[in-house]
Amino acid sequence: HGVKLASTIYTMKWWQKHIAQNKDRVAQLSNLGFIWERLQPTWNLFMEGMVNYRNIHGNVLVPASFVVPRNDDNWHMACWDLPLGSFVQQVRLRHDFLTGENSVQRKNQLDRVGFVWDVSEYKFTRLLRAIKHFDRLDGKSSSTREHIVRVPSKFVVPSGHEHGWPPDLWEYPLGAKCMAVRQQKLYVKNRPHRVRQLEDIGFRWSGNAKLGWLDVVQAAAIYSQMHGRVLNVPFNFVIPAPPLDAESNPQCVDSWPWPERLWGLKLGQRLKDVRLKGAYLKGPDAHVRKAQLDNLGFVWHPKRGRRKRYIVEDINDTMDLDDVICTV
Repeated sequence: HGVKLASTIYTMKWWQKHIAQNKDRVAQLSNLGFIWERLQPTWNLFMEGMVNYRNIHGNVLVPASFVVPRNDDNWHMACWDLPLGSFVQQVRLRHDFLTGENSVQRKNQLDRVGFVWDVSEYKFTRLLRAIKHFDRLDGKSSSTREHIVRVPSKFVVPSGHEHGWPPDLWEYPLGAKCMAVRQQKLYVKNRPHRVRQLEDIGFRWSGNAKLGWLDVVQAAAIYSQMHGRVLNVPFNFVIPAPPLDAESNPQCVDSWPWPERLWGLKLGQRLKDVRLKGAYLKGPDAHVRKAQLDNLGFVWHPKRGRRKRYIVEDINDTMDLDDVICTV
């Protein structure tokens, strides 16, 4: 009772002791389903199992509890009942099979099948790759120092080559992983170098909701300053980028009042949502945010009718707030 039968009988030692001198037992074992192909060096079986696992799953991140199933056509009979996950753990933690004159050769064999020596580092590197790839596909990268990558919390990497993602990242729950990094310090606890790696590519430790508010309040402050400390933004107002011909006039771009990361922000719609839906005004920061809007002259109940135009003199001395124009 309690004996791991497969690991006991499928060894040359057991064969020599119980079978080699008792040929009549061969037929008996065959009738019981004995797998003769299993009588070979454990390393050979382990490598065969690793290669087959990769062919099936696309990686060799074998769970510690994984045992090769019996009667599964995806697996060679010699590997049935092989405790592959346990072997992986032993190699990773104790370097089993990796001593002696064959150690270098065997390590190279494992590297060729993609063996993961450090699971934590592998998973963090995968996260880093996914964030960088999301940023490239998102098309909102910025050359400014304020560049921020924002991954929606429910975002899952789509499957299919048409979406532009590498196959090994398909179905990766990137949004949930980013939340876990922020809230639970996933992959980064006591790893300051990983924190720096994330921050270097634009990852921020505040969630998207807080980052969204920071954009809104910064844009609102600029708009308020332009409009004589009155924050009454038309609902269809979108933060403008410099005119296309401004590229020939670097001074114009440098003096443009709107930071690059705010270009395209639907400020009017965001503030309309504040009025009608209480957007950004829930949770422990609600009273602070309301006070910020009040200080900027936010109009909570705008009057209907034609809007007045404001000319400001404190930003470049010549700015009309609804259409700032560069002379090129």
